[in-house]
Order: sequence, then structure tokens, then C-alpha cells
Amino acid sequence: MARGDLTDEQWARLEAVLPPLPRMGRKPRDRRQCFDGIWWRARTGSPWRDVPERYGPWETAYTLFRRWQIDGTWARVLKKLQVKADAAGHIEWEVSVDSTICRAHQHAAGARKRGLDPGRAREDGLAAEPADHAIGRSRGGLTTKIHLAVGSSFHVLAAVITAGQRGAAPVFTEAMDRIRVPRPGGGRPRVRPDHVLADRAYSSRQIREYLRHRQIQHTIPEKRDQAGHRLRRGSAGGRPPGFDREMYKRRNRVECRIGLLKQARGVATRYDKLAVRYEATVQLTLIRQAL
Repeated sequence: MARGDLTDEQWARLEAVLPPLPRMGRKPRDRRQCFDGIWWRARTGSPWRDVPERYGPWETAYTLFRRWQIDGTWARVLKKLQVKADAAGHIEWEVSVDSTICRAHQHAAGARKRGLDPGRAREDGLAAEPADHAIGRSRGGLTTKIHLAVGSSFHVLAAVITAGQRGAAPVFTEAMDRIRVPRPGGGRPRVRPDHVLADRAYSSRQIREYLRHRQIQHTIPEKRDQAGHRLRRGSAGGRPPGFDREMYKRRNRVECRIGLLKQARGVATRYDKLAVRYEATVQLTLIRQAL
């Protein structure tokens, strides 16, 4: 077993949530070997052709990675791990929301505009390949942004991939709507956090009304210009939003989780040309770190 490969205990937990093997047709290659090869590529950020021979042919690893991205297997496996963690009481529903910029390598650019492989529509990820491939241009070059909703137990409950120049506030509701953890005994899935923490980038009337409508308590500091505008209006400006400074300190959970996610070099630097492939790389990293 090489460094970074699954242990027997980790493989037992992963195998329990993988799709069953087909009963007919050619016997597939060892899935544990393929998963270790796929994870090696995400962990190191190397090209697919450089996957070591001990993991089998690189074409097999890439084909499995691509097929599971198209049919949504990576998203379903991650969801099953969330269900198990929630049933065991490991998920704490105090959610922190933030986003992080990831530099896109020059090899990530140049994807075709037509004839894309969009993948199947699903509610917990990109429904189709976006026209901009979730790559934006800024002073720093090509970038992609990951928006995360993280519980205080460091479990990532939702992740949204956008272009790097996209603002954080407009994607807030989409990230919150993707929080959906089914219950093992049936019934409605858990979709509403107990409390939401976010920084000043999410301070807007629309976001506060959205949370108030869903009866979700929140701790979001007010921007200085918003506070000044409210004071200039006098009594018509209304009361300032409540803010608990001690509660706000617990937002460091999402900062620490972003740092842990970026330990995978294939996430910290985007090498995938398609946004759906990069999203699958993020999901793969979350699965590996949850085992």
C-alpha cells in the first residue's frame, strides 16, 4: 500500500456505499485499485497519463472517474456518507458559509464550446456544463470559485462551483438550497440549519429576508456603508441587525475546512477542462476525507 491509499477499514466503509457490481458482462477491474489511482491523481494534481502503473492502466481510472461523474455516482456516494454521519449524530447543524478562489491552470482552458458532455441533471450539483466552464478572468489570471456550506462538525453539506469573478452573495441561496441530507428511516430530508454564520460579503437585505423567511437564525456582520446609510435615514432606516461577536468567532470552521480541502492539489489548482469534472474532483476529495 502506497502513501495515501485506502486502508482496509476505509475501504470497508467506502465499499458499503458504492453501487453494486454488474451481474453480467465482463468482470470490472478491482475498484479499490481504481479508486486509489483516481485519488492519487486528485491528491497530486498530476496528468492522468502519469498515474503509476501499480493502479492499473490510466485509461481505466479515467473512464471510471468520468462514468461516475456522468451518472452522478460521486454525488450519491457523498450523500450516503452524509446520511450515515447524520444518523450517528456526527453532523452539527450550525452552518458557516464562505467561498474560496482556486487558480485554474492553463491546461484547464480551451474546452470546446459545443459538443460538450453535460452530464445528467441532478439537484446536488451542476445540472449541465456552463458556457463559461466555471472559469473566470481576473487580474490574477484564470480562476474558479468554490462556495461551501460547512457544519460546525467540519462536514461539508453543500458545494457550488462558479467562475472566479462571481460574487459570494448571489450564490448564497443556491448553496443553502443544496443542503439536503435524507433521513435513513424515511420522511423528509433535513434541509434547514439551526444557525448560519457568514462574513460581511453576505450582508444584504435579500439574504437576511431569505433566512428570516425560512426561520433560520443567523450571525452576519453589517457592512459599514450599509450601517451609515441606515443611520442617515434616521428612524426610517430601521433597527440594526443583531450581531453576536462571540458566536461569530465560530465561523473559523469553514476557513479550516477550506484549508483541508485544498490539501488536494487537484482542488487547490484546477486542471480539469470541464466544470463538471472539477466538481467531481471536489466531491471525490470530500469522500476521501470523510472516510
